[in-house]
Amino acid sequence: MSEKQHGRFLLVDAAALPDVFERVIEAKRLLQTGEALSASDAARRAGISRSAFYKYKDAVFPYDEGARRILTVHFVLSDHPGVLSSVLAAFAAAGANVLTVNQNIPADGTATVSISARTERMTLSTERFLRQLTSLSGVRRLSHIAGNDGLEKKE
Repeated sequence: MSEKQHGRFLLVDAAALPDVFERVIEAKRLLQTGEALSASDAARRAGISRSAFYKYKDAVFPYDEGARRILTVHFVLSDHPGVLSSVLAAFAAAGANVLTVNQNIPADGTATVSISARTERMTLSTERFLRQLTSLSGVRRLSHIAGNDGLEKKE
């Protein structure tokens, strides 16, 4: 293939790759945690050249970062005090880290809400968690948007 294809991803065992890729990831970690204050310092500490860091920094990611599990759920909730709070409490109780909450102004006794959360620390399976959410008082409908078929509950 003569032209490079951008945006095409491969999952490759790090042992099969040159060491520079893991060192770039280490340099990025050093910058992110504040252990290194500049790209030059991070590259030096990781044992790579600054040019190697800049060449690969936007193309190399650790698998757990790239595959971070994010659950997005769309709800139709009853417009009653405490309903959204109970949904958010269920996310917290399950170990999900809420990233965003988008709520529209209630109309006709319901409010639509979308919630996105990281789920890598969840104590339940996603399927079981969604079932728990559907059983909460005031949840009229739930759609799992993050790639799987949605579960729905009608009151």
